[in-house]
Amino acid sequence: MAEPDAVAEPDAVAEPDAVAQRDEYYDLLLRKTAEFDNYRKRVDRERAALASAAAADLLEELLPVVDNLERALEAQVDDGAAAAYRSGVEMIHRQMLDLLRKRGVTPIETAGEDFDPNVHQAIAHEESADHRAGEIIGEVRRGYMLGGRLLRAAMVRVAKT
Repeated sequence: MAEPDAVAEPDAVAEPDAVAQRDEYYDLLLRKTAEFDNYRKRVDRERAALASAAAADLLEELLPVVDNLERALEAQVDDGAAAAYRSGVEMIHRQMLDLLRKRGVTPIETAGEDFDPNVHQAIAHEESADHRAGEIIGEVRRGYMLGGRLLRAAMVRVAKT
């Protein structure tokens, strides 16, 4: 008669097929866990990219509003009522630029810079004795970057020889 207090080692009495199957299931568990972890990371990256793209689209749609505010500020003011109106437009313009800056939008520098087709769009090439060839003479529409990504190219006039 077997002793009731004796406990047999599970691996010692287990069949070799059962041990192999256990190891196979454990390996499968590890692979599925790794696959799920990779899936979760990919979904997180895609979600972040989608949110970033949506934010970029919204910020890009705000840029024409900034352009129109800047055009309004270029207008000459002669009387007191127009000066008060201009002051209000200046405040709105500042708020809009602050909002863009807080979201990572920065203007592209153009004054005196060399033309860079990656961030500038040449709309005119003009003769200029005061500027070297390829230098930006003037900005027609301001361009913006969002982080390191081009949001909108700057429209510029470029000097030619």
